Amino acid sequence: MKKILIILFFFGSISLFAQEKFTLSGTISEGASGETLFGVNVIIPSLQTGTVTNQYGYYSITLPEGDYEVFFSSIGFATQKTQIRLSENVRHNLKMAEDTESLDEVILQANGEKLNIRSSQMSTNTLSASTIKKIPVVLGEVDVIKSITLLPGVTSAGEGASGFNVRGGGADQNLILLDEATLYNSSHLFGFFSVFNPDAIKDLTLYKGGIPARYGGRISSVLDIYQKDGNKREYHASGGIGLVASRLLLEGPIKKDEASFLLGGRSSYAHLFLPLFDNDNVAYFYDLNTKLSYNFDKNNRFFLSGYFGRDVFEISDTFSNSFGNTTLNLRWNHLFSDRLFSNLSLIYSDYYYGLELKFIEFDFDSGIRNFNLKYDFTHYISDNVDLRYGINSIYYKFNPGNVTPTTADSGINPFKLTDKYAWENAVYLDAEIDVSDKISVQAGLRLSTFNRLGQDELFVYENGNPILYNPNLDIYQKAKPSDTISFGRSETIKSFANLEPRFAISYLLNDDSSIKASYNRMAQYVHLISNTTSPTPFDIYAPSGKYIEPQVADQVAFGYFRNFKNYSLEVESFYKKVKNRLDYVDDADLIANNAVEQILLNGEARAYGLEMLFRKNTGKLQGWIAYTLSKSEQRTPGRTELETGINNGEWYNSPWDKTHDVSVTGQYELSKKWSFGANFIFQTGQPTTFPIGQYKYNGLVVPVYEARNSSRLSAFHRLDLSATWTPKPESKKRWKGEWVFSIYNAYNRKNAASISFRENTDIRQNEAVRLSIFGIIPSVTYNFKF
Repeated sequence: MKKILIILFFFGSISLFAQEKFTLSGTISEGASGETLFGVNVIIPSLQTGTVTNQYGYYSITLPEGDYEVFFSSIGFATQKTQIRLSENVRHNLKMAEDTESLDEVILQANGEKLNIRSSQMSTNTLSASTIKKIPVVLGEVDVIKSITLLPGVTSAGEGASGFNVRGGGADQNLILLDEATLYNSSHLFGFFSVFNPDAIKDLTLYKGGIPARYGGRISSVLDIYQKDGNKREYHASGGIGLVASRLLLEGPIKKDEASFLLGGRSSYAHLFLPLFDNDNVAYFYDLNTKLSYNFDKNNRFFLSGYFGRDVFEISDTFSNSFGNTTLNLRWNHLFSDRLFSNLSLIYSDYYYGLELKFIEFDFDSGIRNFNLKYDFTHYISDNVDLRYGINSIYYKFNPGNVTPTTADSGINPFKLTDKYAWENAVYLDAEIDVSDKISVQAGLRLSTFNRLGQDELFVYENGNPILYNPNLDIYQKAKPSDTISFGRSETIKSFANLEPRFAISYLLNDDSSIKASYNRMAQYVHLISNTTSPTPFDIYAPSGKYIEPQVADQVAFGYFRNFKNYSLEVESFYKKVKNRLDYVDDADLIANNAVEQILLNGEARAYGLEMLFRKNTGKLQGWIAYTLSKSEQRTPGRTELETGINNGEWYNSPWDKTHDVSVTGQYELSKKWSFGANFIFQTGQPTTFPIGQYKYNGLVVPVYEARNSSRLSAFHRLDLSATWTPKPESKKRWKGEWVFSIYNAYNRKNAASISFRENTDIRQNEAVRLSIFGIIPSVTYNFKF
């Protein structure tokens, strides 16, 4: 660690003492609303250098004394040129005007993109809220999660399934952050909708590889989403009315240019019409986004943001189900100096799952709760060296399940699964270094620790083995606990520590192209206990501990990046290897299981592939073509020579392996009144396991299955279309409205979500039955703002 610091400061000191230098810094915001802008390019053409604003709109760059032309450019805003004299440190705050037709913006667009070509950051995709809103989706509701599945390396678990998969990883391996708070379920109504209100979202960034050291706790990807701060100048409202759901967002100043609020809500209401069709079932969701921001002075800003969401699902008088996320985050931005920016966050996150089985007369609830302290620093050492460092501490409480009878006559006894506790800590250092005019480097190191804290009851097994192999039956069986021990809450049952190095390098071939490479190691201590292909609300989160090891992933990636006049091309290849990937024995029982270690085996996983993204960034027609060729596999060999393991210890396709994944997305602006959108998706069918025979035993028909995941569902493909009509685009009135007409699955493709087998009693033969979730779905939504 000391050697790394010496090297970093050596680079910095060379720049600092070569000649006298001064710092240009400031905050960039949107002129109309005061909303800070992330990713604004700050370019100094005479020095062929520049920087970008951080998530809070702040930038800082240190330059030699002199006079400079400084350009500020961002997509959707008029590029601004400013003369700056640097004879001392200068604080230059800027308000940018929205102007999508600015000629200057088109001219300097390439300069902004050159910074991305030069940057060592790779395997990263950024989407703005305006881009997401133009993509046609199911039931007319804009969806963040479905939008990112149109990017290379990202796939969905299937129609009607929640979560997403990145580079062959499971959905539980994605870290999803909303204003820095962790979300454990990203979907409403079992995957039909995303939990993110598009009106409240400022921007999102998806890291698939080369993940900076400030992120940890998951091994596949990071989806980092920030909410808008709220308009600091005027009161505004926006929203939409659809066939299934509606939304409303209010924002405005509490004190002009200093403090603002944001309040947004959504709800679905299709269930209200079900009684008209003599249907007693209920399925709906609602959520709430809130945020307060306050500029205390030029060096201090405070934010308080929160999210609350719930899904409710009922089937007549049989059962009812509710689940959802709750988050709260208090943040403090502080400038110690023009070169040292800090962010302190206190975060609360909770995921709750509740189930009432009315016919059995009992309630079941489970969940995970954490308290998170983060303190991050960004240190702009010089124009060649930026440092990011900080600490992170998370306290977890896991509630695996609590069973409560709902009536005095219930035949169910109260039963509480043992709560689990853990404490995760990390310290990190990240450095971005411009080694030369052609070489940029990002080097980081994260030290993470995880303590599994004491609990009331912990099973002890003979030889420490909770799962046994029966060679006669060729099956795994649960071991009987030999004892039960208890620990105090402050005691540590087991602790883990991992060094997680990160490294990325970029070499500039010319002004328009570069090659990049990256490596990262990441550790994941929290596991989703699920034996389904996608997360469901009933799944349970569990910490690493005495019987469950943390997952550790190593990933390398190589890429070629090029900018053309109006286009860009990204080509990346990757290889990822995971150890301690959990696998489940056949017929694993997860429901109300107080000893999940009895059904789990440690395995390994690997994924590799090639990704291509070709984008058109300007003009009336914009969009991209994404293609991914990949392979994702798992293996769980036996622990001894006598054991067969899973699938006889051979590699098998992971449930989210999809060899080919193609998506084409486009938006065309015909006129100020009409714009059109379309996306086409093709994916190799999802792996599955089919029966290949059967036999009778004591009068029962027992199926015989092929090797795990050796078959596939039919290929998945569909076409979505949308048209947006703005009746009065030139209107000067505050009320502005638009109609969005969309068709999901335009040619009515019956994509298979699953295939089951049953006996046809009429012909006395077995038959395969395909389940399809969606056919063609037309929809209309009215969006407004005032």
